[in-house]
Formats: sequence, structure tokens, C-alpha cells
Amino acid sequence: MDRDSEQVESFARRAFFVGALQGAVLTVLGGRLAYLQIAQGEKYATLAENNRVNLRILPPARGEIVDRFGVPLAINLQNFQVVIVPERVENLEKSLRELQQIITLGEGDIKRTLRDAKRNARFVALQVRDNLSWDEVSKIELNLPDLPGISVQDGEVRSYPYKEATAHLIGYVGRISEKEVKAAETSDPLLLVPGFLIGKNGLEKAHDAALIGAAGKAEIEVNVHGREVRQLGRVPSVPGKRLTLSIDAELQRFVQTRLAQERSASAVIMDVHTGEIYALASHPSYNPNSFSHGISAMEWEQLRDDPAHPLNNKVVSGLYPPGSTFKMVTALAGLEAGVINQHTTVSCPGHYDFGNTRFHCWKKGGHGSVNLNKAIAESCDVYFYKMSTNLGIDRLAEMSRRMGYGQKLDIGLPEEKAGLVPDTKWKRAARDDIWHAGETIVASIGQGYIQTTPLQMVTMTARLVNGGKTVRPWVAGYAGEKFLQSQTFESIGLNPRHLEWVRTGMENVMQPGGTGYGQRIKEPGMEMGGKSGTAQVKRITKAERAAGIKQEDLPWHHRHHALFVAYAPLHDPRYACAVVVEHGGGGSAVAAPVAREILLECQKRNPAQKKIGPA
Repeated sequence: MDRDSEQVESFARRAFFVGALQGAVLTVLGGRLAYLQIAQGEKYATLAENNRVNLRILPPARGEIVDRFGVPLAINLQNFQVVIVPERVENLEKSLRELQQIITLGEGDIKRTLRDAKRNARFVALQVRDNLSWDEVSKIELNLPDLPGISVQDGEVRSYPYKEATAHLIGYVGRISEKEVKAAETSDPLLLVPGFLIGKNGLEKAHDAALIGAAGKAEIEVNVHGREVRQLGRVPSVPGKRLTLSIDAELQRFVQTRLAQERSASAVIMDVHTGEIYALASHPSYNPNSFSHGISAMEWEQLRDDPAHPLNNKVVSGLYPPGSTFKMVTALAGLEAGVINQHTTVSCPGHYDFGNTRFHCWKKGGHGSVNLNKAIAESCDVYFYKMSTNLGIDRLAEMSRRMGYGQKLDIGLPEEKAGLVPDTKWKRAARDDIWHAGETIVASIGQGYIQTTPLQMVTMTARLVNGGKTVRPWVAGYAGEKFLQSQTFESIGLNPRHLEWVRTGMENVMQPGGTGYGQRIKEPGMEMGGKSGTAQVKRITKAERAAGIKQEDLPWHHRHHALFVAYAPLHDPRYACAVVVEHGGGGSAVAAPVAREILLECQKRNPAQKKIGPA
């Protein structure tokens, strides 16, 4: 019995010890469970919910941009991106280094991502790299359990098929800036989508709101490793609107290619009746696709520091003295003021003396007896010098503005500049000085303070040959199904006979004795009228002239600009054109051949036959 009692007592002690140990373990587990459920319950419930369901913004496809014939000028291509959310990783740089072991990831990508993380809220997903290959996407997906906070997104990248030919017109897209990101936190969450691109220049910027579209959203259930399990709900995005332009893409390419024969030049061609722009080109240009993928620092510096300014759209932002292309405006002002008439004759000995100053005509020895027609056809400076002394700057300025100078024409490009038309009021405000009569003489031939753009030059030409209507240039025709151009063109109020007399002078520019005769269009029915201009950049001094120094002897950036404005066909004008060759020399010799080729090609293509706009 004693032995049995000892065995029972020993068993009881063991059972008590085991029971006590189990009780202690259960107590600890219970306490921990109570802590997690009560004290930390809200925190882990939130984490569990976040791990279970992810809300993903679905970016819309950016609207395409097409020409008047439906030819794509800006499209979207598939683009796989790897992104990371900083708040979902313990050490951002360490996570990026781990990703670097799986795919090619440059030091620049890592530095940029770390820099972006400092600029943005931690919940904002950051694009680490785009343009992933299928092989890279597969590697990332296979290693997702070991890459917390990292995921692959299927996005789009903007592509420009015509590259340099449409760069200044279409513009480009780019990543949103830090300022835009901060604004988006309280406005449009779409801008927070990693790698989302917005319009930065040209029509991409001007019509960004219509091109962007509206974001959608998707609720995605994921497991603890971040893998997608199923989609719980989805609201599809709304694609951006398609932007249809007045541009003829192949004519645009032709013009850009022709300008590439010059060092720096610009050209624009428009419909004189409707204002439609058929081509608008500036050279040198750049490849806008570089900006879609993130332009390198080296390429950016090359573009920025190029003295020919490839980033500038010279058609709308280049400012030049119009030179002799301005003489038609002076003639119209003189005719309306009654200072001259069709038969007014002036003797040109090669110079005009006013006070103690001698103003030279471009033709040494002069033009002899000159009337209005001959003054325009042969570009006699003295005729306009003498007229201007009786006309005055204020009446000349008023006519200039009616013809489209000194103001933005609202073509829809953000870079457009207004230029400058000086008058007595401007001189007092800007220079705190009175206007001098000699300054009017200089202004009469498009020199001095006056500054114009090629867009204004072509508008002036269109208004002159369309019967004096206030036509305004435009490029964007439709945003989706909505027609954007509802303007009507009223009369400027000019005497039709005055317009006819001036236009006759432009016709004779291309006839024997005219300054542009050698550059005329010979094809029957396609002949053109026009006017050359040579805008002074640096005046050759008397001493330099005596030493035999000529324009071609000066450094390139000191040489005159070559200009030419023209229209065609001659007897039923439809197209107007303006060309500026920077530091090119004489307008007749350099700019006129460009205008001739552009107008000839345009008439052969005849883009006006394809109507754009409501019937």
C-alpha cells in the first residue's frame, strides 16, 4: 500500500506541475490575445483590411491628336512600370537595392526615387522604372512575396510618330512637378498615379483638360504576400477626347524638311478665308519622345544651350522687325489717311534727307520716279520714308493693329507672344521720352522698335488678300465631337480699292522688275504674289561700309533676317504663307525660295478640299 501511495502522490505532483505549466502558458497566450484584441485591436484591424483590399486608381487613356485627315500625330503605346509605396517598406533604399538584384536598375533611377520620396507623401506610389520588358515583368511577379510595397502596373507612354516635324506644334508630356503633386492631394488624385504624364508644352498643354479624361477605380483583394486574389469592384476610366487639328501632316513634314536646309528658320501657312493653319514649323527642332521617357540631363543641356534655340516655337514666339514686308501696312495707312493715292509719285535718288539725317534706300543710286505700285514691287524705301513724315506714327500703329500686329492672336499655343507696335503713348510710358519724327521714318519700313511674329505676318497677309476680313488663325478643330471654332470674321473697314492697289503691287513683286521675280511659281494657275523683307539686326557703321565690310562678313548672329510673305493662287487667293530665315541675309534670295516651294506643295496637296468643321 505504501508503494502504491507513493506512486499516486508522484503522479499527482507531475500532473499538478504539468497543469500549472499549461495554465501559465494559457495565461500568457490569453494575456497576449487580450492585448492584441483590446489594446491593439484597432491597429491590426486596419492593417488586416489594408492587406485584404487595395483601392487602385485606373488612369484613363490620353486622347489621341490627329491631323485633318485623321492621321495620328500623338498616340499611346503600352508601357509596363515598376512602382513602390514608401509607407509599405521598412527601408526604401534597401528595398530598391533588392529590386536591383532582379532587374536592371540604374543608380540614377534609385537616386530619383529616393528624391521623389522626400518630396511626396509616404502613401504616394513612386515610379521606379518604366519600359519594362516581359522578362523583367515576369521576374518581378515571381519575386513579389520578397518585395513588399513593390508592384508592376500596366500603363501607357505618349508617342509622336512625326517626331521633330510636329514637336513645336504638338508639344510634349512630362511628369508632374512637386507643386502640381501638392495641389493634386486636395484636388485630382489622378495626378498622384505613378508615372502619370500631363501636357507640358504646345497643344498637349493647351488642351490638357480635354486630353486627360477621367480616372476610374478598382477594389482588389490581395493576400498577405501582396498577390491579387480577385477583383471586388470596378469603375472604368473615361478616355480623353480625341483632338482633331487643321494641320495637314504630310505638308507639315514637307515644310519641316525644307526648313532643315537652313540653320534657323520658321514658316507657317494658313487659309485666308477660314483661318485654318495647314502647317506651322520651326527649325531646329527636337524629338518630343525624349520627354515622354524622361529626357537625360545631357540632352536637355544640349537643347537649352543651342544658339539656334531648338526649344522655341519661332512661329509664335520669335520676335523680328518685319522689314519691307511691313510696307503694305504703311501703304494702307497712307491711303486711308489721304497722304497718298494710287498715282502719288516720289523721286528716289537713293536716299532721303530729313533734318540733319540721311536715310538710305536699299538700292544704291535709287529707283528714280516711283508710284505706289512700283514702290511695293521694287521695294523702294524712299517712297515710304517720305510718306511717313506726313502720316505720323499713331495712324501707322492703328493700321498695324487692325492688320493683326501688336497682339496675341489666340491660336491656342501657350508660348505665343504679342510683339510690339510702338506709338507716342508707348514711347512716353516705356522710355519716358517723346516720339521723334525720324523714328516714324524707320518704322515705315518695318525697322526700329516694332517687333512681330511670323504668325502675325501671315495673318496680315491673309487679311490683305481676303477682302479685308478679320480672319484669325487656329489649329485645334475638334475636341471629341465638339467643334472648338465658332468665330465669325468681320470687315476691318478698309476701302476695297486700297486693298486692290496694294495687292497689285504684291503681284508685281513676282513680275519682271519686281524683287521676287526670280522666285516666282511658273505652274499655270498656281502663281503667287508676295513681298520680301530684310530685317536689320546690326547696322554696319559708316567706317565699316568704307572698309568694304558686308553682311556676309559679319558673325552669323549679327547678320540680317530674311523674310517673305506670300499668297496663292494669284487671282483667287486661298493660302497665305510667311517665312523667316534667321540671319539668312536678303529676303528675296533666301526666304522667297522657301515660300515658293511651300505654296507650290500646298496647292498640289490642296488641304482646303477636306473640310473641317460643321457643315
